[in-house]
Parts: sequence; C-alpha cells; structure tokens
Amino acid sequence: MKNKLFQSATNAPDARQWVGRYADYLYSYAVSRLEDDEQARDLVQETFLAALERLGDFRGASSERTWLTAILKYKIIEVYRKRNSGLSMVRVDQGPEPEFFEHSNGHWKEDFAPRPFGVETADPTLRRELAAILQRCIQRLPALWQSIFSLKHFDEEATETICRDLKITPANFWVIIHRAKLNLRACLQKEGL
Repeated sequence: MKNKLFQSATNAPDARQWVGRYADYLYSYAVSRLEDDEQARDLVQETFLAALERLGDFRGASSERTWLTAILKYKIIEVYRKRNSGLSMVRVDQGPEPEFFEHSNGHWKEDFAPRPFGVETADPTLRRELAAILQRCIQRLPALWQSIFSLKHFDEEATETICRDLKITPANFWVIIHRAKLNLRACLQKEGL
C-alpha cells in the first residue's frame, strides 16, 4: 500500500521524485529572477513544502512541473513585495515623458527610437555574454522596477496581475516599465551594445 501523502491516485504527483526531477529547473527559475543563490535555494525548498501541504489540491489539469513552478512564482512575488514594501510610491498623473514620443501617434521620435543591437547570432558564447550584460543592467534598476520588469518580460504576467500583486496603480506600472526600459537601453548602450 502506497503512502497517501506521496501518491493518492494514479494521476497524483509523486513527491518522492520532485527533487530529482524538478529541483534544478526550479532553482534556475528562481535564481534568474532573484539573482540570489541562497534565497533561490530556500524558495525551492519552500515550494516543495508548500506543494506537499497542498498535495490534495493537485487536480492534474497541468503537469507537476507547471504546478510547482506556479507555487514558486507566487513565492517570488512575495519576495518582490517584501523588497518593495519600504519604498514610497511615485504618483504620476501624466503619461510617459513626451520628449521621447511623437504627440500625434505615440511612436518613438526618430532620435530616441531603439536601434538594432546587431547581436542576432546563434553563437552561444555571444548569447551568454549578452545575457550577462543584460542581467547586470537589470540589477542596477531599483527593486520595484526590477520586480515589475521581471514579471512583465520574463514571466509574461498580465499588467492587471502585476498591479494587483504588487499593489500599484496601472498608471504607476506604465511609468515604471517605461523608465525601466529607458534605463536598460541606456545601460546596454553604455556597455557598447
């Protein structure tokens, strides 16, 4: 007879296999969003514990990996909230800085439009180098900006979800994401890209 804690039905996850199957993936996922090895390891352990506690809630609508990743994602959002809880919110009643955009259509002005990086390559060495430079630039952003940028562009979360989870207004979201992109662009250009 199998232990009910670990496997209660044929479609239920087998928790005894989680570390071997998913620990490396979950760790990579967490460290890429937090840039803190120790915190990433802690969150993976917390994810496994939370999944064990909610084992009965698993319905098999997604794979074990997807289910565990969703739990980890919410744990990362909690970290983002804690990082950002001491920050004062910036209230902005106007749209993004108009000097960068055409008033008539909202498109970039010619002088400020993004330029091609010229690093579209299949060479894995160059891709790793670009990823390292981008990660350094992201780390230079304020904590709230990092959180919002990561959720929007790495996790592809909906704007409404990010605003709800981080307790910011949509106007604040758009200003922050705009400023984060401008800062990242300036940083990448400074790095020679």
